[in-house]
Amino acid sequence: MRITNKIHFRNLQGDIFGGITAAVIALPMALTFGVASGAGASAGLWGAILVGFFAALFGGTPTLISEPTGPMTVVMTAVIANLTATNPENGLAMAFTVVMLAGVFQILFGVLKLGKYVTLMPYTVISGFMSGIGVILIILQTAPFLGQASPKGGVIGTVQNLPTLLSNINPLETVLAVISVAILFFYPSKLKKVFPPQLLALIVGTLISVFFFSNADIRRIGEIAVGLPSLQIPTFSATQLQTMLIDALVLGMLGCIDALLTSLVADSLTRSEHDSNKELIGQGIGNLVSGLFGGIAGAGATMGTVVNIQTGARTAVSGLTRALVLLVVVLGLSQYLQGIPLAVLAGIALKVGIDIVDWGFLKRAHKISVKAALIMYGVIGLTVFVDLIVAVGVGVFVANILTIERLSNHRADKVKAVTYDDEEIDLNPEEKKLLERANGRVLLFYLSGPMIFGVAKAISREHNLINDYRALVLDLSEVPILGVTSSLALENAIEEAVEKGREVFLVGVTGQAEKRLRKLGVMEIIPAANIVSDRTVALRQAVDFVDQPIVDLNNHNMMSPSSTISSSRS
Repeated sequence: MRITNKIHFRNLQGDIFGGITAAVIALPMALTFGVASGAGASAGLWGAILVGFFAALFGGTPTLISEPTGPMTVVMTAVIANLTATNPENGLAMAFTVVMLAGVFQILFGVLKLGKYVTLMPYTVISGFMSGIGVILIILQTAPFLGQASPKGGVIGTVQNLPTLLSNINPLETVLAVISVAILFFYPSKLKKVFPPQLLALIVGTLISVFFFSNADIRRIGEIAVGLPSLQIPTFSATQLQTMLIDALVLGMLGCIDALLTSLVADSLTRSEHDSNKELIGQGIGNLVSGLFGGIAGAGATMGTVVNIQTGARTAVSGLTRALVLLVVVLGLSQYLQGIPLAVLAGIALKVGIDIVDWGFLKRAHKISVKAALIMYGVIGLTVFVDLIVAVGVGVFVANILTIERLSNHRADKVKAVTYDDEEIDLNPEEKKLLERANGRVLLFYLSGPMIFGVAKAISREHNLINDYRALVLDLSEVPILGVTSSLALENAIEEAVEKGREVFLVGVTGQAEKRLRKLGVMEIIPAANIVSDRTVALRQAVDFVDQPIVDLNNHNMMSPSSTISSSRS
């Protein structure tokens, strides 16, 4: 069922409990992603609050929890690194402007009702894309995991500096990071509903650093500004405008995919149906406001959404509650977050990256299809080492080309041109007799199913196989969709037949196929009497036509149709 009114108070207890639980999970993740992005812990917290609040208020998935996510953080990290490198003074402000632009793009996608198309991409591409993002997140956390600042150059820079990072490892910070990862890996599944492992890792790692390593040189979050965030004026650079727009488009598209895939998970758990276009508008408003107040970009978070629903949430009140709880924490308890070690957050982010990688499909993709596996591995490689948008573009292009090839080969089998009885065409007894009586002088051209552009070659090939006929019967009674390219191929076949003095009969053309042929002017070429709805009737008319005597203009003699066919064959 589709949810129409998503905010009500009939499930208030479940929604409040769900919102509080989601807030507890969101706190360590917001801090982790804020620090990982390079914008700081405060930006992560305000991103979680603002995106979560406005996406819940204006979105189309009642139980969706929106906040900074692993994939969005990966893109955000690259955006901040690139803009601050080229413009140290205004780079961060420009990065928040990119977040605003991403929100505008998302609102535009929703207004244009593109929601249903966002997730229409092959699973091999989605899997490779998400796995690539997971690999990027793992690589980017290598330096803070080892107790050092991240080198310049993103993924490539980290890989190139790996020997240096390993030789300068900070043992204490690495121990804290390992403890955090160990807690997340070995935490009992039964306890996850009671107490989130991310929060436990945050608390345990921080307490160990305070009580056992208080005098050690350990990098920590540091001061978090108390109070409401300041307004970020949109900042542009003429030289970086194109880059900012492309980054915003990538960030917006990724946010759309991330949110709508999570909405599908929410639908399966609540047995409801989300409004994808409204959700995109809600996500866009959330990111627009987040960027305006110095928060990083966010999207639908699967973990928070699932926990929210499992705790009893059913309306957007849960998302609003979660945002308000986080707001109280930021305004009243932020001083207690300053001592959290960066290595602990790196351990949490590393585990997020490991979880994002689609290990299940990686293990069996080659068993399902070698081509699918190659597409997925190619997308992973392009995502990690080239560019996110290039990876998706190339992956979708290659996957669609292979799909079109398979569909075209399958549909090509539904294009048949025969002059005699053929077992692959279901002919009734009278039609069989009519073709036998025609003795090869009538060509029955039979098409069935959607005629996509890849079938045009098969249409031309089948038509050219047989040239020795006097009447063409074109049966389109089982063609619901006629593509432009296939329409042009049919037009060529009909025009060629007419130019050679052959009679053309059109059978069963209706709906979209009829409109397409009329717009091309094909229906005007064929006499109205020759456009019929029944194939048997068309075959009768065709046989009557070929049975008529042919006038030989050179000898002024009447020739029988059979003698004409015989002479042409000899």
